[in-house]
Amino acid sequence: MFSFKQLEALYWIATLGGFAAAARKLNTTQSAVSKRIKELEASFDTPLFDRDQRQARLTEKGEEMLLIARRLLEQRDVAVEQFSKPEVIERRLRIGVTELTAMTWLPRLVRRIHQHYPRVIIEPDVDLSVNLRDKLLNDDMDAIIVPDAFAEPGLSALPLASVKSVWMGKPGLVKNSGPLRMHELASQTILTQGNKSGTGIIYDRWIKSQSISPANSLSCSSVVALIGLTVSGMGVSYLPYNCLRSLIENGALEVIETTPALPEISYVALYRGERKSSFISSILMLAQECCEFSDLFQIEDLSRDGSGKKRRPSLFE
Repeated sequence: MFSFKQLEALYWIATLGGFAAAARKLNTTQSAVSKRIKELEASFDTPLFDRDQRQARLTEKGEEMLLIARRLLEQRDVAVEQFSKPEVIERRLRIGVTELTAMTWLPRLVRRIHQHYPRVIIEPDVDLSVNLRDKLLNDDMDAIIVPDAFAEPGLSALPLASVKSVWMGKPGLVKNSGPLRMHELASQTILTQGNKSGTGIIYDRWIKSQSISPANSLSCSSVVALIGLTVSGMGVSYLPYNCLRSLIENGALEVIETTPALPEISYVALYRGERKSSFISSILMLAQECCEFSDLFQIEDLSRDGSGKKRRPSLFE
């Protein structure tokens, strides 16, 4: 009789392309993984891997067993999550977010998950949208929270919230008495988020749709660095308005009104539809409840001052 450990070994060897990678994934040794496969092969008296190949390549029967293993492992996970109380569920949660989410409501989400699932180990991964999408497609993530810039087969999207962005610059950098047309703004150095950022991808498409070509541009993948470059007067950039209000009020940044105005950026939670479970569904619901880009470094217990009024954190608090 075979075991789930043997099926997991088969699944991760095939998914990650080798015994060593599967061993790391399963937090065990390569010899232990090899033993599980030998036991599984002995149960059916059938070789599942072609030993003549240097790489871990499945035989025809191995491919058939992989399909069965994937289905049984998914059914096991569904059963465990469906019939276990939230407080006793033990597993890892691999969730990917972009820098803006990490700077705003990620702390609230982590706290809320801990409240509902105290034994779940949360592994947040802060990265660029394109990298997070690739990790999700490679099954290295359970869900990611990114701008709605992708339409990938096999990925499902849950709408979360929108971010209002405006053009900003150092006060006095742009001399204007009213809204600028985009071709006038294009005479400035434009600071962008690059083609691996979901926001960068969306706004690059939008800028091109306005039939303008900036005279100079500088791409930076870090939102924090982009804010710093803008504050220093290196150029103008599209930045999230609400969470940077304190910098505007303190005179470090100035809003540059344009016509047309920038479209809002919609954020979504992406997940692999065929891997969705009741646990992932619950996590996505918590994300919907927590998602709000209005303030920096949001923690519910610390977001109110002594009078009970909501407190707005400063950028470097």
